Formats: sequence, C-alpha cells, structure tokens
Amino acid sequence: MSTALITGASSGIGLAFAERFSAEKHDLILVARDRDRLERVAAKLSKTHGISVEVMSADLAQRDQVDLVADRLSKSDTPVDFLVNNAGFGIREGFVDGDLAAEQQMIDVMVTATMRLSHAALPGMVERKSGGVINISSIAGWMTSGTYSAAKAWVTTFTEGLSHELAGTGVAATAVCPGLTHTEFHSRADMDVSQAPEWLWLDVSDVVDRALRDSRNGKPISVAGRQYQALSFPIRYWRAAQRRAEGALRPRFMD
Repeated sequence: MSTALITGASSGIGLAFAERFSAEKHDLILVARDRDRLERVAAKLSKTHGISVEVMSADLAQRDQVDLVADRLSKSDTPVDFLVNNAGFGIREGFVDGDLAAEQQMIDVMVTATMRLSHAALPGMVERKSGGVINISSIAGWMTSGTYSAAKAWVTTFTEGLSHELAGTGVAATAVCPGLTHTEFHSRADMDVSQAPEWLWLDVSDVVDRALRDSRNGKPISVAGRQYQALSFPIRYWRAAQRRAEGALRPRFMD
C-alpha cells in the first residue's frame, strides 16, 4: 500500500486530497498546525477506509518544523510515494504598508517549505522510479498582485522545472492552479468575495479530480474548470512568448 503526505490537510483542498487518497486505499500522513482537527480527520478517514493515518502537527513557517516533515519524507524504510504541498494562506493588505512578518510567513510556507519538502521527497521517488509531487499553486501566479501572486508564480515555475528534470524517471511533478474555489481560504484571509459571480467558482472535488488525472498523465500544469482553462491559456501563451523574447535579448555575459 502506498503513502501520501499532504500539508495543510485539515481543510479545503488539502482535506479533499486526503479524502480522495484514502478512498483509493493509500495510507496518509497529514500535516497541519491544528492537531485536534487533524486527529478528527485522521480518525474519520481511518475508520471509513481502513487505512493507516499518521498525524504531524507542524507550522511550516518555522524551519525546524519543516525539517521534521522533511526527515519523515526522506525515510527509506517507510517511504512516501506522493507529496502534496498544499499549505498556504493569503493576507488582505497591500505590500508597502503591510506587515512584513506576515509577508515573510507567506514566503516561508508557500515557497521555502515547498522547495525543502520536494527536495526531501524526490530522491527516494526517483530511486524507486515511481511517485509524484503535487504543488498547489493558483491562477493568481499568472497575475500581478503582491507577494501571494509572486509566491504562486514561483510554485508554478518551480514545478514546471521539476517536471522537465524528472522526465523519464517515472516520477511526476504537477502544479495545480485553481481559480476561486469553495473552501475556507477567503474567510480565513478576511477577503470579501461575495461579488464574484457563481460561474467563476469551482468545487474542491473537481480541482482534486483534475489534479490527480493530470499528475497521473505526467502533465506539469493542472487547471480545473473550462472557465479557467479558457482564461489561463492566453495569459500563459503571452508569458511564454515574453520569456522567449527575453531569452533572445539575453546579454551574452549572462550565459
């Protein structure tokens, strides 16, 4: 039986991944800050699906706690076959007058932790010639909207690079780029999204369905919902064209 480790697993997209993996009879390692909530989730999934569920309470803004999760990922005697880097949060403020500590925490959780946990998990997966890393990004990564968008842009580009590096190894890397999704994310960030039209909203199960299908097909980018697929295509095409133009203009001393 294979094992999936999921960060930010107590709610939202992370919880939906936990439910889906458990329904497919994968053992789980669930990571989040709220141990009580994690243990309730673990007990329910274990009872419902007859799987083993390990709980790790960790704040991924803290390097020592990230390293504890990384140590678990790197254990060869109890290997992890799938890693879902889902932990993240948003803040409702501008950058210039905002709280620098909160901005730094976003980078620590969504960039640094994602990098370090991926680095811990991938060598074993490559050695076993199977497995996958799923990094939860956002369509916000294709927009210009402060530190959150910048962090998600990093996640997407990082994962695309991993996918290229992992080609032929049997291991997949996929960046999941959802749009507005029915979770606790916006209420936790105190964001008013009441004016967003219903047609823009995604169901979390659809995001997970698409993500797992794309990961199993070795796709580096996963976008759920026809509305976001239509919106993201011209943005991604324009950015790719921009990168090619920048490459053509790259000074020789940079090569």
